[in-house]
Amino acid sequence: MLTLKQIYDDKAKVIAGLNKKHFSGAQEAIDEVLRLDGIRKSAQQQKDAAAAQMNQISKSIGMLMAKGQRAEAEEAKAQTGALKAQIAEYDQQMSEAEEAQTKLLLTIPNVPYDIVPEGACAEDNIVVKSNVPHHGGDTVGTWVGEVNNDEAKLPHWELAKKYNLIDFDLGVKISGAGFPVYIGQGARLQRALINFFLAEANKAGYTEIMPPTVVNAASGYGTGQLPDKEGQMYHCEVDDLYLIPTAEVPVTNLYRDVIIDEAQLPIKNCAYTECFRREAGSYGKDVRGLNRLHEFSKIEIVRIDTPEHSDASHKEMLDHVEGLLQKLELPYRILRLSGGDMSFTAALCYDFEVYSEAQHRWLEVSSTSNFDTYQANRLKCRYRRTEDKKVALCHTLNGSALALPRIVAALLENNQCEEGIRIPKALQPFFGDDMIR
Repeated sequence: MLTLKQIYDDKAKVIAGLNKKHFSGAQEAIDEVLRLDGIRKSAQQQKDAAAAQMNQISKSIGMLMAKGQRAEAEEAKAQTGALKAQIAEYDQQMSEAEEAQTKLLLTIPNVPYDIVPEGACAEDNIVVKSNVPHHGGDTVGTWVGEVNNDEAKLPHWELAKKYNLIDFDLGVKISGAGFPVYIGQGARLQRALINFFLAEANKAGYTEIMPPTVVNAASGYGTGQLPDKEGQMYHCEVDDLYLIPTAEVPVTNLYRDVIIDEAQLPIKNCAYTECFRREAGSYGKDVRGLNRLHEFSKIEIVRIDTPEHSDASHKEMLDHVEGLLQKLELPYRILRLSGGDMSFTAALCYDFEVYSEAQHRWLEVSSTSNFDTYQANRLKCRYRRTEDKKVALCHTLNGSALALPRIVAALLENNQCEEGIRIPKALQPFFGDDMIR
């Protein structure tokens, strides 16, 4: 949630940033936030004045009674009663203005950083790095092969059937489309990737968390899934709980209403969870097989940091995710998202995509974002500065490291050969073999 200080300090910059995100009615929304704040401030000033007047009159009542001026004392009592009623009215005005202001602020997205490119959709994102020749960005990384567009390559859903790895029909029988059943070596591959990603996160200094996979509404509001993505979340209506779309929600909410000593920052957490997304309106070839699921496994990395160090934290997170893709020997690229393609809550976001040789398309496997103080303001996640002991809002960051479905799709499609499906060297100790046969 945007802070009032942020808006007052540079209203024009906030509106320009919201326009970069293609937020409709940015000027009107910000003007309304300030109008409501004006009502709140005016009511506060009138309340303070009435309270001061009532205090002064109250002090005079005893003196009047002592002098035997009963009539004047009774009149003073009546004045204090009227002032109490006014103060209650001002409190009501303040409460209504604050409630309306907060409700409106919850609907306004974060302001993107200046480095975020202009653009309305994914086509406007900028490739900043790639280890695939002729696919944009600098050719970097350890992967040195050429993208093979061999039409004989089988897509992962056919490979899954050929080697009895994943049964999509059984998932439909049990739950519905988008809930696959992993079998035998397919289940072992999932477990191997989970353990590999967690081991790498542990080596990078992340503390593993095992959080709940259902959260209350306050947690959803804290990280910005509510009210923005309410229709995309599975809702347990009887208990008013939500199935998590990402471990970002419960892990970041560990620090809701918390004041952290600066010496403890940055906090680095990781978590493996199942994730649940309704993906309403998704259809067509982009959702076939593992491309888009309602339930999937993901390892999330989360950081809580100071404003001064959050850029460095973001860079470290990007390096970590890139290192995972290099160790898996996958063709990948990194994109800086345009304003129109960024999430509601992000100030800066980079997507990682891997290339699918059978589908001849890029598959997103991670979004790694800096939220500045936007989530922290909702969460009241703050830190106490060492130098002056003052309390300030933290910065929050998170990223997928990594989401499994499309990683599995790319591993199967890109590593298929006559003998079976080759397992990358870094994954072999976790899988227990060098090949799916």
